[in-house]
Amino acid sequence: MRPLTIRGRQFLWGSRTYVMGVLNITPDSFSGDGLGKGPANAIGQAAVVQAAVEQAKRFAAEGTDILDIGGESSRPGSRPVTAEEEMQRVLPVIAACAEAVDLPLSVDTSKAAVAAAALDAGASIVNDVWGFKADPQMAGVCAAAGCPVVLMHNRRTAPESTQSGQLGGYYAGVAYADLISEIMAELRQSIAIAEQAGVEASNIIIDPGLGFAKTAEHNLELMRQLGTLRALGYPLLIGPSRKSTIGLVLGLPVDQRLEGTAALVALGIAHGADIVRVHDVQAMVRVARMSDAVVRGWSRP
Repeated sequence: MRPLTIRGRQFLWGSRTYVMGVLNITPDSFSGDGLGKGPANAIGQAAVVQAAVEQAKRFAAEGTDILDIGGESSRPGSRPVTAEEEMQRVLPVIAACAEAVDLPLSVDTSKAAVAAAALDAGASIVNDVWGFKADPQMAGVCAAAGCPVVLMHNRRTAPESTQSGQLGGYYAGVAYADLISEIMAELRQSIAIAEQAGVEASNIIIDPGLGFAKTAEHNLELMRQLGTLRALGYPLLIGPSRKSTIGLVLGLPVDQRLEGTAALVALGIAHGADIVRVHDVQAMVRVARMSDAVVRGWSRP
């Protein structure tokens, strides 16, 4: 896989694991870390932007490689927001973070209009949880911008397939005949959409979508067979952080899933993950570096 340069930083796939820190500018994030809980007026927005910049600076100091900024929750059963509302949430944050930290910024969106505006505001990467299948204009926007993209596996599910309880929302009624083969086939569809629109192959990163349209059993099986996805030939991103599967396995709420996240990050790296998307940056940078020392080798400083 060819190296990728993003905002002056070179990503040498296979040399080490890169960490993507999550900045949720939402009032209803599943992980409980949404910064958008304040009033939707000028004073409230200024406070949200300031909190986001402070978190971005902290993540930078803790060793993150990319900041992923999102303004729409993707938790099971979440309320969709309009492009206008999403832009109101994320654009001031992206612009402020682009000034405050020297890191590549990713916009977590499935809307072409939001992606285009975010790239203009200072984002360098588009992270689409629908893998270019939600908005037919998205692939063209990213191709024209020449930006890296994250294509995630996801599926439309019936409302009755989601469950909620004390441990949060999760998927319970989604069926696959052959989980890994179907994920790979559907990722190939996303890749084809991207490349047909003119996105360069070296700009594509794939994400198998842990926790998206998959039951806990599916997510555990996906982790066991994660290395199979290397056959697609693209850098591999995983987002295990604080996911409901951890809560279901350990019986823990979202604010007590650090160790479960660490286990999945380490196992993901052992199975070939190139990027890990996490909320607890400092701890997971350390997990990634220790895992890399085992998986990829270590030289004494």
